Amino acid sequence: MTAVRNGPPWVQATLEDALAKLPDGYVDGNLGKRSWGVAIKRSEEGKRIWLCGEELGGTDIVSFNLYRLAGPGSILKPCEMSSAKVIDFVLGFEASTKKVESRP
Repeated sequence: MTAVRNGPPWVQATLEDALAKLPDGYVDGNLGKRSWGVAIKRSEEGKRIWLCGEELGGTDIVSFNLYRLAGPGSILKPCEMSSAKVIDFVLGFEASTKKVESRP
């Protein structure tokens, strides 16, 4: 568990800005030269963002929950991986321009 609010303020702002640009639901995209499929869900009240992604044609995954706190800041809870991996993924992931409605 990582309190994003305890890190440099630019990390929290940059991470949350990058997440805000990703659409709800499933989206394809790239991280570097690797293709990824990513599912994003936001709670109705906006206090939790869940992201789960998998490398298409590969074995890598990324998964986390981000909880917005009542005061300033957020708590990042990666699922069995480092916070650095999650942050690097979110900041480097480039979603395709079209949203995929459902994944087979």
